Amino acid sequence: MMKSGISIRPAEFRDAQKIFDTIKSFPEELLPRAISGIVQNIDRFLVAECGGELVGGVSWQIMPEIGASGRDHAVEIVSLAVTKPFHGRGVGRALVAAAIERIRPLHTSQILVLTFTPDFFRRLGFREVPKTTIMHKIYAGCINCTKYDSPFTCPEVAMVYDMEKDGG
Repeated sequence: MMKSGISIRPAEFRDAQKIFDTIKSFPEELLPRAISGIVQNIDRFLVAECGGELVGGVSWQIMPEIGASGRDHAVEIVSLAVTKPFHGRGVGRALVAAAIERIRPLHTSQILVLTFTPDFFRRLGFREVPKTTIMHKIYAGCINCTKYDSPFTCPEVAMVYDMEKDGG
């Protein structure tokens, strides 16, 4: 529980519609997620609650990497969204920190994020990397993006969190 009465917990099936609505409320900043995809991956979502109301969420996905072994696999944080009345109250920070802790037992070497808010993630220990260093992400996800013609002209910034430096 955070000081502000906000708690972070694993998502439940009953949260899927609110997660969908929250993501959808940021059409310029977030890629849409189908409600079916949210339901199928509900075990990879965390939500923030305040007074019984869902005020944010975050998810992660494991990046498919052919031939990768051990710590070479990457995990991407996706769909970080906090309802506008709760911006600036530490909810996003708490959700990312909780996601990192949930990812830690996978023993990956890095966590990836593509973002329009690099300053936010920089304050959390992420560092910017060239998109050419994350070709597995480009191939797995960006290639099917309906918002931009090319992953290399997309304005999102690629960033990584080094789990090995973190002790994870």
